[in-house]
Amino acid sequence: MRTRLCAVVLLTLACDSDPAERLTPSLDDGSGHTAPSQATVRANAAVLDQLPFEDQTDFTNARRGFIAAREDPRIESDAGGVVWNLDEYAFQQGPAPDSVNPSLWRQAKLNNIHGLFEVSEGIYQVRGYDLANLTLIEGETGWIVIDVMTTRETAHAAMELVRKHLGDRPVSAVIYTHSHIDHFGGIRGVIGDADIERGIPIIAPEGFLEEAVSENVLAGTAMARRASYMFGFLLDRHPRGHVDSGLGKASTPGTYGLVAPNRIVTGDDERMVIDGIELIFHNTPGAEAPAEMMISLPAHKAFCGAENVSHVLHNVLTLRGAKVRDALRWSTYIDEAIDRLGEVEVLFASHHWPTWGNAEVIDQLKKQRDIYKYLHDQGLRLANAGLTPREIAEEIELPESLAKTFAVRGYYGTPSHNVKAVYQHYFGWFDGNPANLEPLPPVAAAERYVEAMGGGAAVLERASVAAERGEYRWAAELLDHLVFAEPKNQAARAALADVYDQLGYQAESGPWRDFYLSGANELRGRGRRIEANLTPIEVISAMPTSLFFDALAVRLDGAEADGDDTVLNFVFDDIGETHVVDIENAVLHHRQATPRDDAHATVTLTRDTWNLLLSQQLSLPAAIADGAISVDGSALRLLGFFAMLDTPEADFGVVEP
Repeated sequence: MRTRLCAVVLLTLACDSDPAERLTPSLDDGSGHTAPSQATVRANAAVLDQLPFEDQTDFTNARRGFIAAREDPRIESDAGGVVWNLDEYAFQQGPAPDSVNPSLWRQAKLNNIHGLFEVSEGIYQVRGYDLANLTLIEGETGWIVIDVMTTRETAHAAMELVRKHLGDRPVSAVIYTHSHIDHFGGIRGVIGDADIERGIPIIAPEGFLEEAVSENVLAGTAMARRASYMFGFLLDRHPRGHVDSGLGKASTPGTYGLVAPNRIVTGDDERMVIDGIELIFHNTPGAEAPAEMMISLPAHKAFCGAENVSHVLHNVLTLRGAKVRDALRWSTYIDEAIDRLGEVEVLFASHHWPTWGNAEVIDQLKKQRDIYKYLHDQGLRLANAGLTPREIAEEIELPESLAKTFAVRGYYGTPSHNVKAVYQHYFGWFDGNPANLEPLPPVAAAERYVEAMGGGAAVLERASVAAERGEYRWAAELLDHLVFAEPKNQAARAALADVYDQLGYQAESGPWRDFYLSGANELRGRGRRIEANLTPIEVISAMPTSLFFDALAVRLDGAEADGDDTVLNFVFDDIGETHVVDIENAVLHHRQATPRDDAHATVTLTRDTWNLLLSQQLSLPAAIADGAISVDGSALRLLGFFAMLDTPEADFGVVEP
């Protein structure tokens, strides 16, 4: 076996080999990823001196109130597929390996602590069987469930654990704290048709339904592709692969659902008595989610921070893509919460473990409040001094009181990409430099950069030297140009993959690590293929009809539609809605209105048929042929309309053209 000096990523010039060989070490541990370099070993070792690792308070709190854990670490779907398996993380014992940032390793071990826990009298949580928590409040007749995890399978497993150890009580109400799928997708594992028919309260903040589905429908394909990087969907669970997402172990595959809420919270301090329990809801739109609320439980001296408050620095703009969040409003909402919490003794949230003791709760809230305001204020201070987003990210430095606090470390969001998001919130994409008004696209720019640097071999040599010095960011920039200029250059691809390994190993953020390692995987020809983003029919069934036409509009191929003037009436005779669609100037317009007399076709169908079409369980020609869809007018214009709609590719290139 080669010596470690020559086995690590980007061998030193002392090794007698050419640049391509120096950039392509053997992959000999079965992970498909290279060994950590000496620069990475040193960088990760230095972290141990930067943070108070001797403080074990979080581990004590994460285990506090433990009742029981699942005997089987695997959670399976009805078809036998594994949706959750904690055995995959059994390697996370002892000190951090050289290939993992010790701070992220600490967070990963905390997120491994799983089971059913008593938070305080009458409040329980199931943690560690999903990215998110399931919280239960003991009512007079049954359970009030706050958030229902991501999938039917994980939520069902959580409720089985609850019933086994706390008794078989009915669910008396469900509360969705916010509009992200890891908090509503598991609803069918918590309630059934009978619960829905008897009208149990399903409570959500104003705007929940629209926000819960809009980003997944309008931008769903690109967001799913990026989420596969952010959560390491295609990475092995391994010391050189995925270890943790920071917010929890990982995102969960399985069966997603949605039941529309029947009670909407519209006020800032809206009181309800649900199953004998007084709850005070505090709307916080535009913070961690576009629709979100926190909850006070006065009788329990408890406060639910939803996902506005957790044991990480969250994302002002998530790497999978979403609407940019307002860091100042986020901080303000937490500050307002502090004013309400004079006697609160426990803080729990949609992720992670609770915090106990009034002083400790207030301290955590203040740190969470101040991390977002600091990034907001300092980001704008530097922007007003003329710095651009990348310069601000390089300049930003947290005060020691925040930098030494684990609960605001960058395990999920980071100061670097969050201050860029603050800039984006105020100024948008343009940094003011006219050279950036219309730069060349990536391939054209890369070809010219590589030519200017003397060709591919010269770029590879420069990248080798940079990497030997531990300058992985610069090496990545050089090699990224080379891969985009010469996508079939295997030496360049292997070299960039090796560099991404090192950047991933050094990352404190779980999503940053997964982005780097997912990119390395794809450059090596592994892990590209993902399933097309199909919205489950249970989610589709709960969506407003108009939203689907918004989704069709963003699939319309403008070049194909140029000069087209199609007008179609869609009559949903079971729900009494008619939607008129027309194309003008290569733009799809729609409105709920009376049918237009000049329409090329009037299409009559039920909403159930529409749901089957959109979930691809029924084709348009088959629906017409079997009478599920009636067409009065030109069926060819209807078919031609659908022919102008793109079918997005779910595995488009990210680290290559």
